[in-house]
Amino acid sequence: MGLVPDILRGWRDPAGLVQAKLGQGEGAAVAAVMGASFLLFVAQWPRLAREAHLAPEIPLEARLGAALLGLVFVLPLVLYGLAALSQIVLRGFGMRISGYAARVALFWAFLCLTPLLLLHGLAVGFLGHGLQVSVVGAVVLGGFFYLWARMLAGVRT
Repeated sequence: MGLVPDILRGWRDPAGLVQAKLGQGEGAAVAAVMGASFLLFVAQWPRLAREAHLAPEIPLEARLGAALLGLVFVLPLVLYGLAALSQIVLRGFGMRISGYAARVALFWAFLCLTPLLLLHGLAVGFLGHGLQVSVVGAVVLGGFFYLWARMLAGVRT
């Protein structure tokens, strides 16, 4: 199945999507988190271009390089740690899930969120920081927690 239908299914049936993705292996989970991280990097381009235009002492290329390093190379490692922490916390509440299941749920929640992340990046790039961008950011944050919670509920054993 293609990526776009999987993202749409993630919004319609998060638990069903994550159950289907559990059998694909760790390589597919890594691909999901790397793809989502790259799309988040792309979503930052309008904001970075705006900032480079308004403050030209730091060129756009330097901003893009820093964002690439942080989002594509460091963020997946942070997400691995967050998945491990969520597994530990959920075990404290009596939910028995494996580390792999916690990673798949988090990574696919992040990947399904990328259309909203792209919208947020455009909003920041075109509007700057303000009420409208804060509203879009709140929708993105709420969407992430909705997807992550529903996907974690789908993987519990």
